[in-house]
Amino acid sequence: MFDYSVRPELLKGRVILVTGAGRGIGAAAAKTFAAHGATVLLLGKSEANLSQVYDAIEAAGHPQAAVIPFNLETALPHQYDELAAMIENEFGKLDGLLHNASIIGPRTPLEQLSGDNFMRVMQVNVNAMFMLTSTLLPLLKLSADASVVFTSSSVGRKGRAYWGAYAVSKFATEGLMQVLADEVDGIANVRANSVNPGATRTDMRAQAYPGENPANNPLPEAIMPVYLYLMGPDSIGVNGQAFDAQ
Repeated sequence: MFDYSVRPELLKGRVILVTGAGRGIGAAAAKTFAAHGATVLLLGKSEANLSQVYDAIEAAGHPQAAVIPFNLETALPHQYDELAAMIENEFGKLDGLLHNASIIGPRTPLEQLSGDNFMRVMQVNVNAMFMLTSTLLPLLKLSADASVVFTSSSVGRKGRAYWGAYAVSKFATEGLMQVLADEVDGIANVRANSVNPGATRTDMRAQAYPGENPANNPLPEAIMPVYLYLMGPDSIGVNGQAFDAQ
């Protein structure tokens, strides 16, 4: 595991948006950020799932979160603008953006992968991520110290058979992170890095590896140190790096 000792109030006063915050790694990250003092904006498709995370944060007595139902597969450009305007009106800035939401799509040979399925994965995993990043960048620049964390994968660093659209989307994720990191380097108080979570006990992992014993993989909560490090002030100056959570 990534070795990092965390101060309790590490993220105090920070406003952090987490995509795919309703379950899995996104839900764990949202709760963990809140537990360390952040105001967390919970963005995702299922309002019911987001509300459960919101309730858990509230019950624990952490800073009040915000629920933002938002469908990354169907969102239009003006909806991203409205999202940015809402965040600016309510919070005045954005200190962190965790790109966590993604879909796997069919795991099949490229020859058998339909264009529709390929484009759906790219829409959620790449296009929506770009739209969020570019639209929210002005808000991130208003922070004294902002961090954008992209969620990668081992198949986004070395391609493997049958990972098709998902692998391609994660290579694109690494590329977007690197381009953004180079553009903000020395110019803005924004840094961009990627995290490969590794095998983690999530629904997505179970979908990808149905024959695997999930108990062999750590819970999402166990891989949080690297996320806390990247969202907090200890990682100021760390930019354009590809991290492994495990």
